[in-house]
Amino acid sequence: MRKILVIGAGKSTAVLIKYFQDKSIPENLHITIGDISIENAQTLANNHKNTKAILLDVFDKTSRENAIKNADIVVSMLPARFHIEVAKDCLKYVKSMVTASYVSPEMQKLDNQVREKGLIFMNEIGVDPGIDHMSAMQVIDRIRNQSGKIILFESFTGGLVAPESDTNLWNYKFTWNPRNVVIAGQGGAAEFLQEGTYKYIPYHKLFRRTEFLEVDGYGRFEAYANRNSLKYQSIYGLDDILTLYRGTIRRVGFSRAWNTFVQLGMTADDYTMVNSENMSYRDFTNSFLAYSPTDSVELKLRHYLKIDQDDIMWDKLLELDLFNPNKKIGIPNATPAQMLQKILMDKWTLDNGDKDMIVMYHKFGYELNGERKQIDATMVTKGEDQTYTAMARTVGLPVAMATLRILNKQITATGVQIPIQEEVYEPILKELEEYGIIFKEKELDYLGYNPDGARG
Repeated sequence: MRKILVIGAGKSTAVLIKYFQDKSIPENLHITIGDISIENAQTLANNHKNTKAILLDVFDKTSRENAIKNADIVVSMLPARFHIEVAKDCLKYVKSMVTASYVSPEMQKLDNQVREKGLIFMNEIGVDPGIDHMSAMQVIDRIRNQSGKIILFESFTGGLVAPESDTNLWNYKFTWNPRNVVIAGQGGAAEFLQEGTYKYIPYHKLFRRTEFLEVDGYGRFEAYANRNSLKYQSIYGLDDILTLYRGTIRRVGFSRAWNTFVQLGMTADDYTMVNSENMSYRDFTNSFLAYSPTDSVELKLRHYLKIDQDDIMWDKLLELDLFNPNKKIGIPNATPAQMLQKILMDKWTLDNGDKDMIVMYHKFGYELNGERKQIDATMVTKGEDQTYTAMARTVGLPVAMATLRILNKQITATGVQIPIQEEVYEPILKELEEYGIIFKEKELDYLGYNPDGARG
């Protein structure tokens, strides 16, 4: 049997494993799931006859090397910073590998060695990055093949709660790593191109510079800028493009409310707070406000942020229990961001029966035969339950499909790469449609950038 090693048994792995198991008989596959928690690995193995669970600590050289040596191909579903340990062993034992994570500088440095050994290290083949790359390149290549010139590319993705499970004023629940949500946008200004001009949005302004998106059947959304859109200029071969922008999707009103945390300093992650373990939620909120011998914490916050009592923003803050004197943070030596995450997880964790939703939206502006045209492409997919979530499906399925195609020698280009080649994206996008992950396109007159919008 052909042996697939999957390292990491996290939330996005369930759909990946099920795909391999469903294909195990016709494709002659045996799947080994390695994780630092043997219980998690056994749960995903689910007593399937062609699946084995093993204890695998990525920092235990012996067990890691033995597992990789015995595999035909390796899938790393570990946190991104751990992929490099797996990659070095894959080089040593001449195994191709697949990850959903961004290509790190350390991974990119292995490219020549990977090519010399005739291997494929496929990265960025989850949802974002992943499905965004493939769906974008499919349209970009189609326009180029017609001798069209791309002048605008905007791309937006959001991991959201499905409408039927949307039960709070923020219209949001955590559908992936909460920490990444809390610290989103930090570490530098958002950079993008707008009508040939380089634009920058500093972190403290990021959540007030949004634009609106309309998705048929799902209503209105907003998007704020991702940190660096400019790196996609060379990746997608868009050297002459005038507008290049990537953003994160939320429901309308989320960003304005989130900005209160940014302005207060609650998202800071570069220092720890004294006595954080024993602080109440109210103490935490009060620690960012000026002292007053008479004013309440509530009044101080409203005055500081200029929020009226009848503003929906105020209701959103109250909903989070920010002023509760009885709830404790309970985390020693915590940063503000860690403390805010704890508060939000009380309210934004998916309940049993909740469903999540992935929304992706691309805009392509191009010139063809002297005319300017536009294509808008949207994809919406909902999860089934807490295990087979939309996030797990859109991350796990492309990873699994790429792995099987590499194993079957249907993907042949060697090296450290991402899925922007037609031999990769065309069959995978087609197969994803069988799982309800479908892009709907609209052809429009060229709208370009709306000068009344927030980014100009």
